[in-house]
Amino acid sequence: MTSGSQFSPGATPTDPPVDHGAHDALDDLLAGRHPDPFHVLGPHADGSRSWVRVLVPDAEQVTLLLGDKNQEFPLTPARHGMFSGLVDGLAPGQPSAYRLRIQWPTGEQITEDPYAFGALLGDLDLHLISEGRHEDLAECLGSHVMEVDGIQGVRFAVWAPNARRVSVVGDFNSWDGRRHAMRLRHSAGVWEIFVPRLAAGARYKYEVVGAEGNLLPLKADPMARQTEAPPATASIVPDPAPFTWTDDAWMAQRGARQAQDAPISVYEVHAGSWLPRDGKDDGECIWRQLATRLVPYARDLGYTHLELMPIMEHPFGGSWGYQPLGVFAPTARYGTPHDFAAFIDACHAANLAVILDWVPAHFPTDTHGLAHFDGTALYEYQDPREGFHPDWNTLIYNLGRTEVRNFMVASALEWVRRYHIDGLRVDAVASMLYRDYSRKAGEWIPNRHGGRENLEAVEFLRDMNATVHRLCPGAITVAEESTAWPGVSSPIENGGLGFSYKWNMGWMHDTLRYMETDPIHRRYHHNDMTFGMVYAYSERFILPLSHDEVVHGKGSLLNKMPGDRWQRHANLRAYYGFMWSHPGKKLLFMGGEIAQEREWNHDASLDWGSLDDGLHRGVQKLMRDLNYVYADVPALHRHDHDPSGFEWVIGDDTGNSVIAFLRRDGDALVLAVSNFTPVPREDYRIGVPRAGFWRERINTDAADYGGSGMGNGGGRNTDGIAAHGQQQSLALTLPPLATVILQLEG
Repeated sequence: MTSGSQFSPGATPTDPPVDHGAHDALDDLLAGRHPDPFHVLGPHADGSRSWVRVLVPDAEQVTLLLGDKNQEFPLTPARHGMFSGLVDGLAPGQPSAYRLRIQWPTGEQITEDPYAFGALLGDLDLHLISEGRHEDLAECLGSHVMEVDGIQGVRFAVWAPNARRVSVVGDFNSWDGRRHAMRLRHSAGVWEIFVPRLAAGARYKYEVVGAEGNLLPLKADPMARQTEAPPATASIVPDPAPFTWTDDAWMAQRGARQAQDAPISVYEVHAGSWLPRDGKDDGECIWRQLATRLVPYARDLGYTHLELMPIMEHPFGGSWGYQPLGVFAPTARYGTPHDFAAFIDACHAANLAVILDWVPAHFPTDTHGLAHFDGTALYEYQDPREGFHPDWNTLIYNLGRTEVRNFMVASALEWVRRYHIDGLRVDAVASMLYRDYSRKAGEWIPNRHGGRENLEAVEFLRDMNATVHRLCPGAITVAEESTAWPGVSSPIENGGLGFSYKWNMGWMHDTLRYMETDPIHRRYHHNDMTFGMVYAYSERFILPLSHDEVVHGKGSLLNKMPGDRWQRHANLRAYYGFMWSHPGKKLLFMGGEIAQEREWNHDASLDWGSLDDGLHRGVQKLMRDLNYVYADVPALHRHDHDPSGFEWVIGDDTGNSVIAFLRRDGDALVLAVSNFTPVPREDYRIGVPRAGFWRERINTDAADYGGSGMGNGGGRNTDGIAAHGQQQSLALTLPPLATVILQLEG
């Protein structure tokens, strides 16, 4: 190779030109006071030549290689790792025109100059970000492998409008924040840089000099699509290769499978503790194990949906994912993003929809996360009366800020679009809707009208629901909302929040309270089982028996039931029969289907060994039969949200603790009868609207389920005896602590 002069004509090698611009700006640059590192570093025209400045602390030598012939221009070292020189024949704006050969103590590196590249994000992107209307935010911010001006590398972009300096740091620059200080795009408060020759898999964070000039703890990328496995906290440049989906047919018809008139039976799962600890598949990622074991299990039991507790990256496993920081990244605990996509694809191949729990209400205070991200309360409210959650010691998203609202809507879209998720169950909606939630007088700030409603959160929820439903046809949203806020599942144009469904927390609490009561006293609490029908059609409800009911000392569902061991199982079976025949879609947390004895523990597997016992195996068989009958009989699901699909038959037999009701689909009729005492009742007469043979589809006391085997011999014919305002009636055997479901034939 030939050497070229870096000097002006007539100068000598012992008298290089002085780079006053670099010397004047270097201290400000290193201290985070300089507003634009690109103004100092990289190539800058000086007549027919260009100054090139490179900041590479700890480097021994830097040589600029110009053009295809690699003409060499040694750069002159200055203070703190600055190298500079004048180069003939180099025009700025051509990042591929030269390369840098950097001699480190440990070896040599050849790379393009990050500061030779121009602005990366377009004006439209910046405009949409500043307005909070960017519907492809995850494709704009974060880290992305790409080609810029013919050069492969990674583009980084992060929102931090109040920072004085932001640098991307990682293994590729020895975590040195002086090396890759980013360009601020002032109109949107976004910092960006392109790091040439970097590839997927690189670990990185952001080094931020805050608004007050103080160096903050290293920050993970809020928009990271992949992260290290906790307790490590670095972000990872994701693999750009798209996942090859095979679920086109599923995506085309999933809307019908999740509609109001469809059977929806949800199996709620904590991915980290479902798998049996039997030594199988050791070393294989959890998502691939679940694809081969959980998916066929759930389908065999007749579930239509899986609901995953939050799988977004979260620092503390004991939060079960409900305190996430990486709201764009599947947790690395269970595998890679591609592994997660493969799991979803396997679910769809088995005709299983997938709902994700998603948490826009709050986030943890970990210093590597969103808290005080640029030295100010950026993602959170500044005033703790608005921005601190006393129940969970977390921070509350400032949803009144357009960029934060856009960030959270983008998170919702990421899961539904990128990973083909079929629905989002939005956690803790009640805590979002009220400014005084879990706060005493004086501990909260009223809204602009002086009220307790959180108007910013209401606007966000409507925006999120409208955007998801518009851009992701067939996807659903579900609210965990425990108050009487009106119209949670009503259309936005009618003043509602726009959710597809709402969890019926009131029904769950009332009915569980009844089931925990000793049968001898249930006559005094009969209203707990019937009150839900007073408001059953005020929302589109899902009836949940969720993880919240089997943790924190509450015990398992089985151990909530009174009586001896047999009676506890019988009570649970009767309760499931009542629930599966009651209006409303269904949800059951894992372990409930095998009548797990102990409270759920996220650090241990379910008690799969209990299936060696006939009582536990019987509950599992009942759950399978309930799901299949529920899906097979339209009267049990088609009119869950329509009063025409339900009719009370017996709602007032408090003395016998008997409840009976009809489910209708046109002329098709189903009768559900529950006896919540351990006393069998022979020839219990129940009026029905039509004569004929009523076949017994489910009897929770069947011997196959672990019951006593009492029943109605497969069904009963009506008698022309009037009862309950009907001209026809059935004389039924009501087994002890049991629900029977009968369907009119013909």
